[in-house]
Order: sequence, then C-alpha cells, then structure tokens
Amino acid sequence: MANQINDNEQNAYQKAGVDIAAGERAVELMQSAVADTYTPEVINGLGGFGAAYALGSNYQDPVLVSGSDGVGTKLLLAIAAQRHDTIGQDLVGMVANDILVQGAKPAFMLDYLAVDKMRPEVVAEIVTGIAKASKASGMALIGGESAELPGLYAKNHYDLAAFAVGVAERQQLLNPQTVSAGDVLIGLPSSGIHSNGYSLVRHVLGIQDNEDFQQLDSDMQEVLLTPTRLYAETVWPLIEAGLIKSAAHITGGGIVENLPRALPTNVLAKIEWGSWPILPIFNTLQTRGNLSLDDMLLTFNNGLGMILVVAADQVEVAMAQLTQHDQEAYVIGTVANCDNQEPQVKFTGDAPW
Repeated sequence: MANQINDNEQNAYQKAGVDIAAGERAVELMQSAVADTYTPEVINGLGGFGAAYALGSNYQDPVLVSGSDGVGTKLLLAIAAQRHDTIGQDLVGMVANDILVQGAKPAFMLDYLAVDKMRPEVVAEIVTGIAKASKASGMALIGGESAELPGLYAKNHYDLAAFAVGVAERQQLLNPQTVSAGDVLIGLPSSGIHSNGYSLVRHVLGIQDNEDFQQLDSDMQEVLLTPTRLYAETVWPLIEAGLIKSAAHITGGGIVENLPRALPTNVLAKIEWGSWPILPIFNTLQTRGNLSLDDMLLTFNNGLGMILVVAADQVEVAMAQLTQHDQEAYVIGTVANCDNQEPQVKFTGDAPW
C-alpha cells in the first residue's frame, strides 16, 4: 500500500509539471563531470543535504572570500542557439574572477539552475560546462540545486546562479590601500563581451527573439556566445608570489567603475588608448548602435577582462610569469596622484570612438 501511495503521489506531481525521474536522470548524466572537480579537501559532495569542504592545516590565519553572481541576459542567446555547453563558463568566470581579485584562491562553488521543464540532456550539458570551468579555475563543484519550476519560466527557458568561496591567508589579501603613485597597470585581455551588457547588445543588434538571433551569421553568433575568460590559473601564481598589489575584474560598469574599486581615493589610473587591442565586436556594437564613448566605457570591458596593479620594479617579473603561463598581457598605464576632485580613471591618447 505504501508503494502504491508513493506512485500516486509521484504521478500527481508529474501531472502538475514536475518530473522527478527526469531530475534523477539529469543527476546521473552530470555526476561524473561534477566528481571530476573534487579535490582532496572535499569531504562529501552531491547527494547530501549539504557539502563539506576541509580547509586543512596548511593555513595560519585563513580568510574565506565569497562571491555570488549570475549570467544575465546572455542566457537568452544560449537558449536561442540551443547551445548550453559554454554558458556555464560564464557563470564560473563571474564568481571565480571576482574572488581572485580579492587575493583569494578559488576553492569551491555551488550552482543553482532553475528550469521550466527538466530536460536531462540539456541540464547535464549546462552543469557539465559549469564543472569543466570550475575545474579550470581550481574549484570543486561540491553541490547545488536543479529546480523544475513549471509556470515560472517560459518554455525552454532557465536561469543560472552561483555561490563560490575562496581561501587566502589574511596577509595575502590584496589591499587597494597599498597602491601608490608610480605603480603600473597591466591589462589582461578579455575573450569578448564576457557576460555583461547583453541587454544593450540585444537592443543594438535587434535581437528580440530566438529567430532574430538565428538569422545572424554564424560568426557573429559564435562571437556573442564566446564564454568569459577564466584567469585563476594564470593570475594566482602572481598573487601567491606577492607580485600584485591590487586587481580589478572588469564586469558591468566597465573599466571606469571597476578599476576605482582597486585604488585608494588619493590616486588615479592613467590609461593609454591603443596600449591593448580592442576586439572587433566592440567596434561593431559602437557603430551599429551609434554609442557614445561614455556608453562604451560604462557598459563593456572593451577588450580588458582584468587589470592588475603592480609595483614598477615588479613589472618585468610579473610580465615574464604571465608569459610563462601563456597569458597575454599589456602594460596599459600607470597610477598617479590626484586631488580627490578628478575622476579616478583618466584616458590619454586618441580614443577609438
């Protein structure tokens, strides 16, 4: 009788739009990719009511640095393309890169995926992408939640969010207050738009529905779906070596709003136009949208995904280490004193727009 009641309850729930069996199938499909991210510090992962992670005894004064974020309306383009293998890297990049610029090593992450209907293969594709990017950032994907929410999302739509934690020795944390005039700015190139500004991108390119996106040429589709670059593997060794004073992850708000977060209030960043390559997609967006320089600076990364602040006498060593790790990098400017009345980011040279 008990089994019969359970069967009826499951059937009723399925009639209401939630397929428990499909959810279990999705877990089966993603499980190996998730387990592949586990490090020795992971005590338990999928399957429990919570995930446990051991810091170990190697830290003297450990500090946990946390971050939470989503992907934004770039999801609509992944849905339109019916391509779900790269959007997970955007999710990981948003949180892992944020943790990194605090001076912490990304340690573990949990994801939240909400769908209109549980499609095991699609869910597994999304989570496998998250797992691969987590591993590339040195993070264990130790848990999360996949929720089927009929009636809340449009057909074939879903949303992604993540919560991640990094670990650092207290003395290792990057501190904007250590930045001073004469320090040098090193820019690390972005892979493209990353995961910010897509509402403006869709407006400029006239993408109102799936068909609009599908009518774009294949090269443009590929550019728009290019995932966020992950910097943990190449930047962490510099942090560990004490070569970086401060750093900024260039996300929403662009350079002009994110770089000041990595500076004390008594200095400004002088950035030279032309010191790094601006990717063609940004020129395309500016031209088609007739966007002002301010629009471009406040919305997009314009080719720089991360900016490092390094002491002048450490630049050569830092650049050499970045090259050793196959990380492109450009000296883009310097730090100068300011009178607190000036904008904290000042561009010199000929602006591209």
